[in-house]
Amino acid sequence: MCTYIVEKTEVLGSGKGTQGWFSLNQAVVGFDHPSHAPLDHAVLIDFVDEKGGPSARVAVELSTASARDLIKAIQSALDAAEHEHVVDGAPALSVRA
Repeated sequence: MCTYIVEKTEVLGSGKGTQGWFSLNQAVVGFDHPSHAPLDHAVLIDFVDEKGGPSARVAVELSTASARDLIKAIQSALDAAEHEHVVDGAPALSVRA
């Protein structure tokens, strides 16, 4: 059964595809049948540059356990950076001068 679960968020970053590095401005996170991973359902994450077309996309398909472990690892890295005073609390989409 398809779930059609999809969440979108703006992001500021870069991704590397077959043509090299490109800017990212959106992440699309879903939970549904994967296209490639050998799983019945997966967490699907697409990092995209909406203006760049299909080649400006980095896609991943993760098991639910792997996705939960990734969430923990990201949170742990951010907590460590905050502890080291590297994270300044600036808005997520701010651009450094």
